[in-house]
Amino acid sequence: MTFAHSTLLDIVQSHTNVSIDDIRFRPIRTGKHNRSYWVEVEDTARYVLRIAPPDDAGFLFYERRMMRQEPALHHLIQQHTEIPIAEVVGYDFERNHIDRDYVLMNALPGTPLSEISQMHDGARRRTLRQVGRYLRQLHDLTATAHMGQRRYGYLGEHHPMSPAATWVEAFEMMWNALLDDVVACGSYNDQEAQFMRELFQTHRSAFDRPVEPQLLHMDIWAQNILVDQMGKVTGLVDFDRALWGDVEIEFAVLDYCGISEPSFWQGYGSTRDTSDAALIRRQFYLLYEIQKYMPIRLWRQNNPTGAQRYKRQSLQMAKALT
Repeated sequence: MTFAHSTLLDIVQSHTNVSIDDIRFRPIRTGKHNRSYWVEVEDTARYVLRIAPPDDAGFLFYERRMMRQEPALHHLIQQHTEIPIAEVVGYDFERNHIDRDYVLMNALPGTPLSEISQMHDGARRRTLRQVGRYLRQLHDLTATAHMGQRRYGYLGEHHPMSPAATWVEAFEMMWNALLDDVVACGSYNDQEAQFMRELFQTHRSAFDRPVEPQLLHMDIWAQNILVDQMGKVTGLVDFDRALWGDVEIEFAVLDYCGISEPSFWQGYGSTRDTSDAALIRRQFYLLYEIQKYMPIRLWRQNNPTGAQRYKRQSLQMAKALT
């Protein structure tokens, strides 16, 4: 959907003192979930306006109104880390201007890593080291210290699940809720979903261990890393999928997205668990990442061929765990 120019002007003016005549809008093409715009104010300011999909769009269980957790997260991260993160200028979750949630932020400098066609090895290593250092700072934030509760899961203002007292309980809820989505979109039948549920129960003990409820980004890939021409990280973006839990699930996303290279681990400052139980968890965490693409391909992209490919991959990975 394309929004009327007057509507966009109304949104921006409700949060700034910018003159109408000075504002220019330009669609941001890289976003895959929200409708986003560059908001350019002559040579004086630059903002990003992110508008959520309509309420009847095809959402994963944790995506519905997930933008609502971003303002508090941005403030928390700005207060306690060195991570370059955008300042939130304004937002409206009461739907006063449009029938969608939106957030207006100051634009960060830099270019998405995904849009840089050529980067020499040294610059890429520098980028990944910085990403590792910043993610370590993010992971040092815990729900116990910063949310006032030792709880796990998606704890943000969008409330997609009940807070869990342990990580194994949280991930079990997340696992089953995602399977419900995969069934709802028509990719898994009831028997296939039950196989996945029972598979988790078989390996549940691998997850039942002390875990700090650490803040996880859950969507670090090349598009969400901004860099300058020298490979310096100028911003990490899109924190709306963040959750509180086991850092190993973040590592699995980094594996899937090609970020967890040696340079990343140098910046992160520690190595990962490679025990048998950790390897089992890693496969489940990868499955949690991969299975989401079945509903996404069907509900949002009308791509049954793509969904079938992810189904085959998921079932093959699951059978290897039997």
